Amino acid sequence: MNRTLRNTAITAGAIALFVGGAGIADAATRSASFTMVRSGASVTAGCLGHAGAAVQINSIGPVEVMTVKAFGLPKHTDFDLFVTQVPDAPFGFSWYQGDLETDGHGTATGHFVGRFSSETFTVAPGTAPAPSVHPGDATTNPATAPVHQFHLGLWFNSPTDAKAAGCLPNVTPFNGDHTAGVQALSTRNFPAGAGPLARIKP
Repeated sequence: MNRTLRNTAITAGAIALFVGGAGIADAATRSASFTMVRSGASVTAGCLGHAGAAVQINSIGPVEVMTVKAFGLPKHTDFDLFVTQVPDAPFGFSWYQGDLETDGHGTATGHFVGRFSSETFTVAPGTAPAPSVHPGDATTNPATAPVHQFHLGLWFNSPTDAKAAGCLPNVTPFNGDHTAGVQALSTRNFPAGAGPLARIKP
């Protein structure tokens, strides 16, 4: 089973387990739909002229289910989805959600289960040792009060793929081993301090 099918199967199983165990009828369901647009990096490079994504988020109480449908991207290419503090560089605190892999038409659909709402945040009451798994990893965290993250960003998994698509070939840390390409799509169509995830009130 390829990675996309495997992730979809895992997500479907998680949703089924939640619904079966808690009952979706008991949750106060809230939903929102919005779009992602070409990132600042894509616009600057003049690439991905017809790319975008439609996003649907449904709150089922303790978690949200988010579906991202991207289009106009290079075919058979891997991308990495993050929740970010702001939509453009320097992005602020950013949280890796998972991957999208386009088909032969340059489209991809991903399903994600987590906290994608007005309650999405990062907090670090103090510093602590952090595992160093890849080059460039921090070995300790900065202490911070709660910082909310309400934006989404989609990155090329590879600088080589970005270059082949006519985008900038820069290396960024936005994949599992921190060797990603540039940002392809984002929610820069929303104000930096008012990203679309804040619309969901669980």
